[in-house]
Amino acid sequence: MPRYKRFTDASVSEKILDSMFLITIGLAYLFALLNLYYTHQGRDGEPGLSVKDVMIAYYGSHNQTRLGAAINGPMESNLPSPAAKQDILDWISHGATEEEFHEKVEPILQNNCVMCHSAESGMSIPHFTSYAEVVKLTETDTGATIPALVRVTHIHLFGIAFILFFVGRIFILCEMPVWLKRVTVAIPFVFLLMDILSWYVTKVVPGFAYVVVANGALMGIAFGGQVLTSLYQMWFYKPKVIPIEM
Repeated sequence: MPRYKRFTDASVSEKILDSMFLITIGLAYLFALLNLYYTHQGRDGEPGLSVKDVMIAYYGSHNQTRLGAAINGPMESNLPSPAAKQDILDWISHGATEEEFHEKVEPILQNNCVMCHSAESGMSIPHFTSYAEVVKLTETDTGATIPALVRVTHIHLFGIAFILFFVGRIFILCEMPVWLKRVTVAIPFVFLLMDILSWYVTKVVPGFAYVVVANGALMGIAFGGQVLTSLYQMWFYKPKVIPIEM
């Protein structure tokens, strides 16, 4: 019978390389979760991240504008004061006129937002450098646009698929039942695909946000399980030696 390579066959140098990769990727994933929290939290007007925040991110709030949803949620911390936020909200409620924009809103945006929300920043986010650009954001918030979802989808599929592949290649050196290993290396990819597809469904069916959260959590658990199991078996696991009867 063929004998496949396991961690017990790997050199110390290989184990160190694999370990540093897994630790670095694990930390990167934790920071990705923090970024997710700061990007979506507060969209529902309440502190912290909730399923409703995710729902608003993809489906929209439909009872406020895109600009209002942003400054009531993740962008609120970029404003200098609650009064500045209220000035912008008042401008929206008054009909978003150009005169009031130049008088009250434009100075706030110029001092606090334009460094990112401009063509010079190179970021794929709305620009705040003119009235015509900003007034578009005073329309009803319908959540992420299809072009934005497509852009994020291709980035996630390319980037995360590579990460899952390399982590999986290390994980297959673990010693465990073959059926369990086969299921474990496939599960993160399945949940990744289901997570991304559920973004588009949530765009139409807001209640599907629960599926987005569930798939994201399950992918994270599967990914974390591979990382921790690999590190444990690399350095601490001692395979049982079956004595040969003479």
